[in-house]
Amino acid sequence: MQTNITRETALAHLRKYNQEEFHILHALTVEGVMRWYANSLGFGDEEEYWGLVGLLHDIDFEKYPEEHCQKAPELLEEINAGNDLIYSVCSHGYGICSNVEPKHQMEKILFAADELTGLIGAAAKMRPSKSVMDMEVSSLKKKFKDKRFAAGCSRDVIRTGAENLGWTLEQLFEQTILAMRSCEEKIAGEMKELGY
Repeated sequence: MQTNITRETALAHLRKYNQEEFHILHALTVEGVMRWYANSLGFGDEEEYWGLVGLLHDIDFEKYPEEHCQKAPELLEEINAGNDLIYSVCSHGYGICSNVEPKHQMEKILFAADELTGLIGAAAKMRPSKSVMDMEVSSLKKKFKDKRFAAGCSRDVIRTGAENLGWTLEQLFEQTILAMRSCEEKIAGEMKELGY
């Protein structure tokens, strides 16, 4: 899975349709997580592709929330995104706002980790360190069980994502925390550079 789109082009296009700090931070986080997973799972030669799909997965969400994953193909065609990349982006909404099924390992990871990064990010903000660096799986499990905490993060989607990968929730939590640790500092720096 390769793409002709540079990261610079992808980021500029993301920012054309997304201005809110939260959406940019989420995009950069999912990008970093996807890059980590690509290397961790033996897809290092596809790291760029996995990262770009993570970066662009919510391209249409800020401006077109009611048409999430429906509007994305049109926006991605503006930068000559290939069909593979468009399919991968739309697959993360499977069963929610899209009928595009995650098939490739990368698409299954995106589906599972996308929602979970939101929950981990919210849990990190509650910590004295405001960081994932000292977060343990046990404390995340408690937050996961508390339905009132980060109520917008669907536990069902996270559970389904783990099942699709054949992983336990614990495995998914542990791996995604490690993935977020790998890019936390870099993302903080990039957010500053972007003026947030």
